[in-house]
Amino acid sequence: MKKTVVIDVVGLSSNLIGKHTPFLEKYIKEKNLSTIAPMLPAVTTAVQSTYLTGKWPSEHGIVGNGWYDHTDAEIKFWKQSNKLVLADKIWDKAKKENPAFSCSNMFWWYNMYSNADYSATPRPNYLADGRKMPDCYSEPAELRDVLQDKLGTFPLFQFWGPGANIKSSRWIADATMVTDGLYDPTLTLVYLPHLDYCLQKFGHDFSKIGKELEEIDVVLKDLVTYYEEKGANIIILSEYGIAPVSKPVHLNRIFRENGLLQIRVERGLELLDAGASKAFVVADHQIAHVYINDPSVRDQVRKILKDTPGIELVLDEEGKKEQHIDHSRAGDFVVTAAEGSWFTYYFWLDDAKAPDYARCVDIHKKPGYDPVEMFMSSKPRAAYKLLRKKAGFRYVMDVIPLDATLIKGSHGATNAGPEFHPVLITDGRLNTKNLQANEVFNLIWNALNS
Repeated sequence: MKKTVVIDVVGLSSNLIGKHTPFLEKYIKEKNLSTIAPMLPAVTTAVQSTYLTGKWPSEHGIVGNGWYDHTDAEIKFWKQSNKLVLADKIWDKAKKENPAFSCSNMFWWYNMYSNADYSATPRPNYLADGRKMPDCYSEPAELRDVLQDKLGTFPLFQFWGPGANIKSSRWIADATMVTDGLYDPTLTLVYLPHLDYCLQKFGHDFSKIGKELEEIDVVLKDLVTYYEEKGANIIILSEYGIAPVSKPVHLNRIFRENGLLQIRVERGLELLDAGASKAFVVADHQIAHVYINDPSVRDQVRKILKDTPGIELVLDEEGKKEQHIDHSRAGDFVVTAAEGSWFTYYFWLDDAKAPDYARCVDIHKKPGYDPVEMFMSSKPRAAYKLLRKKAGFRYVMDVIPLDATLIKGSHGATNAGPEFHPVLITDGRLNTKNLQANEVFNLIWNALNS
């Protein structure tokens, strides 16, 4: 099989390729470029799973970055076990056909406990005193130590949160090349998340994102140059493009005002009790899963959704089938945001009663995705908290604002214009200039067998 690398430049769309990306602008002139039609949901874990299996969410089961677990009666986001993906991956097929095949998965999601030969993924250490320490997880286990000895500790706090910057993508790119030098895998999957941050924060304001584009362009150049020297087939792609937004939609607040949510009060702060609610919403960028525990409110829920500004599609069972998201993990209704809108997870009506995690970077406790985690409400407060940490005191890094209007870019729905569609760039022949997401699997397979 032919050595192949797939470089996932998150958020890359055709309208971003230009004067701020001189390497990429020159590179595409000699290659084949296609857009990829946004799939539902156009979010990281679902799209990556479709690319790697050739199946839709209705088959592989990844209906979003998180969903409601009916057995545990809990909303779970950003889980990492590869066993959650309920379909064979491209490396499974390749291993059956060629025992000499090997795969390196560098930070694509659902990375843990797969049968990819080599892998690395974010995995902080949670200490008994409440601290969260940057770290990563690898297979084989000793690869983590090799990478961190050579490159320093994985920059977790630059991977997500208000400190997110180019350092995490640079570390991943360097770690990919180190891993390739150690093992020479047949297929390498690389995840470069950098544009995800600035595009959600600032939208397509080039006065603010121009520098960010230049930074990822340099990282991409280094990776491409390295793999060209190795004689590898190179595929550059993205999972989604990010479209401008300005209107947050607080569906759980609307449900609460209609008597559907169950709220618990702990220490004067409010918590959403999903298992006890009649109906609730799991928000994920521009898609939301609506779960109904009490069948008697189904018609009420449908009417609320139909009447709420900012919603474009309300998918029932038939609609979910048409969009290939009819899986048991999906909500009773699945809704998508109208152009310019996106969904928050917010359920409190008074910011003074917001749960403590609302003002923290806490991707696992929040019952929905929270892009506002990329902003900081007070740098002096953050500095004070860090001083407490260094002094050995317990601390809560409660520095995240509660202003959803800060967000200027989002994704997840399928209604973005073609200039915001994800792209695929390859040496290989393309039969169409507008691919379906499940066709990416065959393109990677063909590159391996070219």
